[in-house]
Amino acid sequence: MSVQMGDMLPYGSFLVMGQDGPEEVDVTSFFANKTVVMFAVPGAYTPTCSARHLPGYVANYQNFKDKGVDEVVCLSVNDVFVMNAWGKEHNAEAIVMAADNLAQYTQALGLEIEIATAQMGLRSRRYAMLVKNGVIQHLWLEEPGEFGISSAEQVLSHL
Repeated sequence: MSVQMGDMLPYGSFLVMGQDGPEEVDVTSFFANKTVVMFAVPGAYTPTCSARHLPGYVANYQNFKDKGVDEVVCLSVNDVFVMNAWGKEHNAEAIVMAADNLAQYTQALGLEIEIATAQMGLRSRRYAMLVKNGVIQHLWLEEPGEFGISSAEQVLSHL
């Protein structure tokens, strides 16, 4: 069963690239006392994710800040090195590029999907969520193969 609006984020962690290499980030601590928009993509460097999803959040980062969002997080079932490189290529330095390398956090959220095309395997569904102090305020969950409601522009229109 997947998380719903009103749920507290489950315990867990993700990885980010720090100054000295990969760092584990505790979800409970990271989301405490903050307003965060977290969006997830099926994979770094995949067509829709690279052409539309991540670039929308990069272009609108300041608009999110202006609406009171403390952090913007991009989560994907990829390793931390891939997420770091993908973020750099898209000028996403302000966005937290979160690696869920073993899909453990994605599964804790209940938002995993098996993608048979291109033999991608277990990945995250495409979504965005607004989280305040660790509680999911809104969840924009895409149907498989779709992109629209989790776009930066759509999410901004609801803030």
